[in-house]
Amino acid sequence: MSHQGANEERLVETLSTIKRKYVVLSGKGGVGKSTVAVNLAVGLALKGMKTGLLDTDLHGPSVPKMLGLENFMSSGDETHLEPAVRYDGNLKVMSIQFLLQNLHDSVIWRGPLKHSVISQFIGHTIWGDLDFLIIDSPPGTGDEPLSVVQVAKPDGAIIVTTPQDVATFDVRKSIDFCNKLSLPVVGVIENMSGFICPHCNKETAIFSTGGGMKMADEFGIPFLGSIPIDPQFVIHSDKGNAMIDLSTGGKSIEAIRSIIQKIE
Repeated sequence: MSHQGANEERLVETLSTIKRKYVVLSGKGGVGKSTVAVNLAVGLALKGMKTGLLDTDLHGPSVPKMLGLENFMSSGDETHLEPAVRYDGNLKVMSIQFLLQNLHDSVIWRGPLKHSVISQFIGHTIWGDLDFLIIDSPPGTGDEPLSVVQVAKPDGAIIVTTPQDVATFDVRKSIDFCNKLSLPVVGVIENMSGFICPHCNKETAIFSTGGGMKMADEFGIPFLGSIPIDPQFVIHSDKGNAMIDLSTGGKSIEAIRSIIQKIE
């Protein structure tokens, strides 16, 4: 069997042990997509679901920082990659960062090589039996999202936006991208939907609100929920902790838990 044939066989074998695969997309950067992906994956793991989290941003991986895994180095050989394991074995994480000796190394790859790397990430990682694989994809509709959809064959896409028109305009491209690839859209999440004041707990619509719901209604796709801006997200992410693991209440945490219930 050729090397390529062996890789494809390995990929098929790996995917066969994963019950549901969701790719998290956004039309543009800066909408908090990776933060949402991390908290969804951790939330599922905390509920006892065997969950994988794959960071496919080959140029600016942020998932390791959010989970305190910056110094983790994956071991293995040409066909097996060991993921980082958290939450009593319920969460397995893989990122390009785990293969770099220097945290600040840059990665310069062209399209075909990106496709090959993403294929190996998915197929060669020792995921084991998973209830969910959450795939954090770079923003836009370029090489990486296309490779993820072609290789992982996800069951659906979760699209993250912010409320303002400039963000929802770009998300329309993501929806068109999904339609052209026959990828079902699980739903839209409106992130940064209002600001929760940490002192008075009042909510202010800094970026307006409701844009995500309006767009979802326009396209006839599910609206999964709105997550308000909460300064604690930044604080906990910088410390390497998922917000949903550390907070017991508040509108942001309630919103994420509600979204998780809808995608289970």
